[in-house]
Amino acid sequence: MSDSLSEDRGSSSDGTEEQQRLHPAADAASRAPLARAARILLVPYSIGVLLLTWLPAADAGKVTGVVAVLAQVLAAWGVPFPVAYTVLEFTANIALFVPLGLLLPIAWRGLPTWSVVAAGCAASVMIELVQLTMPSRYSTISDVVANTLGTAVGIGIVRAVSKARRTG
Repeated sequence: MSDSLSEDRGSSSDGTEEQQRLHPAADAASRAPLARAARILLVPYSIGVLLLTWLPAADAGKVTGVVAVLAQVLAAWGVPFPVAYTVLEFTANIALFVPLGLLLPIAWRGLPTWSVVAAGCAASVMIELVQLTMPSRYSTISDVVANTLGTAVGIGIVRAVSKARRTG
């Protein structure tokens, strides 16, 4: 056994770091259920997003109407309705794609950050292109920006939590 390995053993109080370094297959196996759960959750999440974005506006409005209600509440407090609605809708679009940024890197460990963000952007562009063909829907660049930002926020959370777990 090398001196550096002996020193490493001394630095780990519970042996977990050493086990992960010496037995990467065991470490990967311990993450497998989480990856499988993330992959499974991607299915209903994707279906929900597609229903929300591709249903006719009247049907989707039953869910997204909360943005208008909240904008009316803010308007009663003095915030102009168009400003409140625009900010809330942009924020809702960010929130809509945070789960994608969370689930993709958990489902497929090792995906580069740029590829997760690109997947979110591509999904958003696809949604907006389909909405162009729907008379009751409006396709906007701001939705693509917000959705892509939401994906980036999601992967940022995953990276931050992962780093905190490694260092703490």
